[in-house]
Amino acid sequence: MSIVMTGGGTGGHLAIIKAVKEHLGDDDLVYIGSTVGQDKLWFNDDKEFVKRYFLNTRGVVNQGVFGKVKSIWMLIVAILEAMKLLKKHKASVVFCVGGFSSAATSFAAKVMRVPLVVHEQNASIGTLNRVLKPYANLFISSYLDSSVVKAYPVKDELFDISHKRDKVKSIIFLGGSQGARAINNLALSLAQELTNRGIKIYHQAGKNSFELVKKEYEKLGIEAEVFGFTTKLALYMNSADIAIARSGASTLWELCANALPAIFVPYPYAAGDHQY
Repeated sequence: MSIVMTGGGTGGHLAIIKAVKEHLGDDDLVYIGSTVGQDKLWFNDDKEFVKRYFLNTRGVVNQGVFGKVKSIWMLIVAILEAMKLLKKHKASVVFCVGGFSSAATSFAAKVMRVPLVVHEQNASIGTLNRVLKPYANLFISSYLDSSVVKAYPVKDELFDISHKRDKVKSIIFLGGSQGARAINNLALSLAQELTNRGIKIYHQAGKNSFELVKKEYEKLGIEAEVFGFTTKLALYMNSADIAIARSGASTLWELCANALPAIFVPYPYAAGDHQY
């Protein structure tokens, strides 16, 4: 018997899986995600999973007519593949965190009558989770009064290294795992003033903007700690005295766990304006 974990596409979803699997003990864990998005980046080499699979799927939203048809066909093929994997690993439960990566495995679980547990991270329920909610054996949300479990999974290390700050000697800019152009530009515009004040800069520029942002700091002659994707975010947060950040769900709860004061800049185009 195994616990199958699925979902992702973005770091906000995948951080939940990382946090939850810390507490699942000796159970056999299997991950099923997508070839598209950040799933492979996070879990391709994660040996805590006995097996890791990445199905050929992609999102249906924001596609043209032919793009939607192709995405749906890819989803049908992936559901059949996921059904074989659930049977192979004798899945006792499927834990879904949403995102297009989780669609095939979640639908496969319902077809095969494998219990489905869904975790919704955001104040505004995502499109897929809204579809799955009536069929889930358990639907967990930190924001819904109807949720049996009113919690948000955060990795233990964020609590373990949290501390109080009495002076601002360093700042961290957090644009999320994919980066945020507005926050990148804000950080660069403030960089010289912050350096003049002796404030060290940590900057999560995002995977796609990492090289560009790093070069801009070099042009300014400023030694900032710039990173794209990282497994050491908790340590970066702990090194900073204040954050300027997007207000994605994982970022919000992780900053709270780490006791790091923050100025939030919500992503204005998030579904249902949930970051606000």
